[in-house]
Amino acid sequence: MAGEEEGDPEEAIWEILRVKGLTISTAESCTGGLLSHLITNVSGSSDYYKGGVVAYANEVKEEVLHVPREIIESEGAVSASCVRAMAEGVRRLLHADIGIATTGIAGPTGGTPEKPVGLVYIGLATKDKVHHERHLFHEDREGNKHKAASAALKMLREYLLSEGEGEGEGEARARSSER
Repeated sequence: MAGEEEGDPEEAIWEILRVKGLTISTAESCTGGLLSHLITNVSGSSDYYKGGVVAYANEVKEEVLHVPREIIESEGAVSASCVRAMAEGVRRLLHADIGIATTGIAGPTGGTPEKPVGLVYIGLATKDKVHHERHLFHEDREGNKHKAASAALKMLREYLLSEGEGEGEGEARARSSER
C-alpha cells in the first residue's frame, strides 16, 4: 500500500465504494467543506457521495448533527467524543453507509496549551462502529485544513481497504499522529 499512497486517494476511494456499493456523507468543522470539495472533484462521485454538513458553529453540531450539548460543554467541540458524534450524526441524517467528520483548530488563533493550533480529530462511523483519529499538524491555517482533509481521505481509504462495511466486532479504534 505504500506505493499507492502517492496516487489520487479520491480515485481509489471511488473505485472501492463503487465496487462495494457503499455511500458516504461528511460533517466538517475545521475543514469548512474542503473534504466535500475533494470528494466531489471525482467525476461520478454522485454515485456514492450523499452530501455533507459544514457544522462550523456549535449550534449546528447540536441542532443538525445531534451532538449532545453535554459533550460540547464538558469536552469541547474539538474532541474525540464530538467528532465521533458528528460522524454518526451525519451518517444518520443523510442515510449513508459511512459518515466521516472533522473538527479541530486550524489557526492561527484559537489554540490553548491543552488544545493547540493544528489539533484535529477525524471520525468515521458505520452502522456498527465508530473510529476516530487524533492529529497534530504544524502548518498555517490553509495547510492545516488541507492536511486534515487529506488525513480524513486516508482514514476512509484505509478503512475501506482493511475492514470494509459490516466487518469486525464493533470496537472503536483511536489513532494519534503528529505531523
